[in-house]
Amino acid sequence: MEFIKKEDELGEKLEEIRVEKDLIGELELPKEILWGIHTQRALMNFSVTPYRPNPYLIRAMAVIKKVAAEVNEELGYLDAEKAYYIKEAASELSLGKYIDAVVVDPLQGGAGTSFNMNVNEVIANLALKRAGRNPGDYDYISPLEHVNMHQSTNDVFPTAVKIATLWLLKELEDSVVRLLEAFQKKEKEFADIVKVARTHLQDAVLITLGREFSIYADSLARDRWRIFKASERIRVVNIGGTAVGTGIGAPRRYIFKIIEKLRQETGLNLARAENLIEATANQDGIVEVSGIIKTLAANLIKIANDLRFLASGPDAGINEIKLPAVQAGSSIMPGKVNPVIPEMVMQASWLFIAYDSLITTAASNGNLEVNNFMPLIAFALLDGIMILRNAVERFATRCVEDIKPNVEVCRRHVAASTASLTALLPVLGYEKATEVAKYAQEKGISVKEAVLEIGGISKEEFNRLTSPELVCKLGFTKQEMEKIKALNGHKKNSVGVDQ
Repeated sequence: MEFIKKEDELGEKLEEIRVEKDLIGELELPKEILWGIHTQRALMNFSVTPYRPNPYLIRAMAVIKKVAAEVNEELGYLDAEKAYYIKEAASELSLGKYIDAVVVDPLQGGAGTSFNMNVNEVIANLALKRAGRNPGDYDYISPLEHVNMHQSTNDVFPTAVKIATLWLLKELEDSVVRLLEAFQKKEKEFADIVKVARTHLQDAVLITLGREFSIYADSLARDRWRIFKASERIRVVNIGGTAVGTGIGAPRRYIFKIIEKLRQETGLNLARAENLIEATANQDGIVEVSGIIKTLAANLIKIANDLRFLASGPDAGINEIKLPAVQAGSSIMPGKVNPVIPEMVMQASWLFIAYDSLITTAASNGNLEVNNFMPLIAFALLDGIMILRNAVERFATRCVEDIKPNVEVCRRHVAASTASLTALLPVLGYEKATEVAKYAQEKGISVKEAVLEIGGISKEEFNRLTSPELVCKLGFTKQEMEKIKALNGHKKNSVGVDQ
């Protein structure tokens, strides 16, 4: 390894540099920098975004490098001393130390080769420093000959993407569970609050606020189950397949042993693909997982939007629930508070839907035996899951858990709205109910007041028929109708019910 002490124009010593060589030629690098020539060329070629590789992807790749060194040592391909330093360096990187040294742009040509080499070089140089040697002393520990032994970017990169995805799916599931439980709690808390349900944004029938919140809880329960099952779609990996899945350049025993060690190291239920060639060429499993998460995003948009409508106003809107005030809403309108958390959740969800489209496009454009667009797939999937995970967590903790009902407003809406008349149909009949609605409009009074004046129903009976138990009851029974007959006389109303 050649080191150069550069001097400026006045002859003052500047930082020492080292010179590295590759197929293209030579490059000068700062002596102590942890990456090498392959990473430096990638920085020169691909620095098009302000982003770095996903930290979960870095950790997953470091775990693979550690396990590969362990297997190669056990099989006698890597001596114990070199293996020790490589494993220690890889362990540090897998725990998040020196993660800032993985600097290549997430969008890169070469199916992830630059990322693989960046990790190889960082681990090699960390290992060299542990061994008391200088970074770049690759005659002793080489990024390619030792850290990358029996590997190809085409098997380690997709495997790392899937390991990182499995880690993130578990975290996403945990966040969804918290949000689900928050809605379930509100469902119970709001069980006795009768309100107006709406279709086409117009008053429809009566419902309880609790049953309305059950809509959100049940949809999230399905999402939680989908995410749990999604892990099955990507636990099959192509590690050991090397370049195109044939395992060329790797010992047979290594190919079988590496997956066992990865299972032990990660605690994940990983499986080696039966057809490694197919698993290297196709990424449809990732497309499926992305679609499952997109379903969660679609549900989150619906939920967040509903909460915005229900909390609208507060003085000139629906105002049936109160979202927690987490920050001032305007720089010019005093006292204004906006539904900022639902708005953030909607934007994060839209972003994932866009990422899903990118993943679909990239997966469908792989060529022959490898998908050259794996870097974009990794970026969109992993960053997308992280963003959605964070949004779901904030949705639960900064919004849903502290939602309050506006009981008086709900009561007022029930009394004023024609939605109440549907609950009274078995008693009034359709024609009488229509007459009551018209009377309320003409007199400028509430529907409840109109019913009490011309509907022939007492206040107690109105309250009973619009009670939480009856408005959410799944239809009525013959016995219940017999009671109504006795109370209201026997005639047939326009909906065909004897009363």
